[in-house]
Amino acid sequence: MPASSSPGPELPVDPVRKPSVEPVRTRSRLREFVELPYRLYEGDPHFVPPLRGECRRLLSRRHNPFFAYGDAELFTARRDGRVVGRIAAVHNPRHNEVHQARDGFFGQFECEDDPAVARALIDTASGWLRRRGLATMLGPFNFTTNDECGLLVDGFDTSPRVLMPYNPPYYPALLESCGLAKAKDLWTWERGTQPPGDRLLRLYERVQRREQVSVRTLDLRHFDRDLAKIRHVYHVAWRHNWGFVPMTDAELTAFARRLRRIVDPSLVLLVEAAGEPVAAGLAVPDVNQALSAARGRSTPIGLLRLSRAARAITQTRGLLLGVVPGYRERGLELLLYGRFLEAARTGGYRGTTEFGWTLEDNRPINQSMTALGCTHAKTYRIYGKDL
Repeated sequence: MPASSSPGPELPVDPVRKPSVEPVRTRSRLREFVELPYRLYEGDPHFVPPLRGECRRLLSRRHNPFFAYGDAELFTARRDGRVVGRIAAVHNPRHNEVHQARDGFFGQFECEDDPAVARALIDTASGWLRRRGLATMLGPFNFTTNDECGLLVDGFDTSPRVLMPYNPPYYPALLESCGLAKAKDLWTWERGTQPPGDRLLRLYERVQRREQVSVRTLDLRHFDRDLAKIRHVYHVAWRHNWGFVPMTDAELTAFARRLRRIVDPSLVLLVEAAGEPVAAGLAVPDVNQALSAARGRSTPIGLLRLSRAARAITQTRGLLLGVVPGYRERGLELLLYGRFLEAARTGGYRGTTEFGWTLEDNRPINQSMTALGCTHAKTYRIYGKDL
């Protein structure tokens, strides 16, 4: 069983008002699916409304490269004719091939504070996965570990950084009432842009000299070439990590399309030895600071508001850091983190930098975070249960 703790107590269900759950098969149902979180989070100061166009693209079999190899079914829950919850049941054959597993997944979970609705959604997704011969259910994933994943369980007092999920504090109890329990925690780390001390600066210089490596930033003139190098480091460095599945070429292309709109080349770092990439780090401006101005609209007015608000971004997020085997635990991690902070400060980002996520049991990387002066900021949980 994937869970590592016992499920929460069963919450009472009102049989008279049992919700109905139906697959999303029409445009109007898809619109309801997309719109639900905007209603559920209304008035929440920490909710960052995503652009509706991006939400529809993620769910689109035509536009999301996940559907070239995987499958998903979207469901909405209704009570008295009103949509009160949603979920996606997800089958990812590449994950099961890489990890020799029979895992199924769920994602896109949104729900009113109602255990009956949550149970109906989880039961429906579980049944869909069982019919495909899958043995366990893990989530939330939207739709892979290369996308947004995890349920926020700690750190509700601030807004999420770009490409990180957010949910109300009552969601963990809802999932636990459905028999789901912790499978793995994901951590994010935070640090201000104050310069590292003299001791760390000397360490960075010593590491670079000793390892005979060069550190450079992204070259936009050769964007595709540099992104391919980052992808190489990512796949080699992460291949043995829990839940990791390599990106396909189509997924990398889609990621590059999103990245190019928000990238700051000074925050993308490549470490090379004799011209070959041995480590890489990717950070981006925290576009979530500006996204609320668009109010979820991709209209010309919404995008104009977003563009204006983006001028005031002060925060950054470190999306990725990887060091290939053979160069690990030799100081390159600290070298990259230090260069990130230096680039953020000189680039005018006066707010904090968030790194992550990292796996809770990845001791070397978490020790590096602590050594750099970072603090554990948020915890996101992957839940699981046997089917």
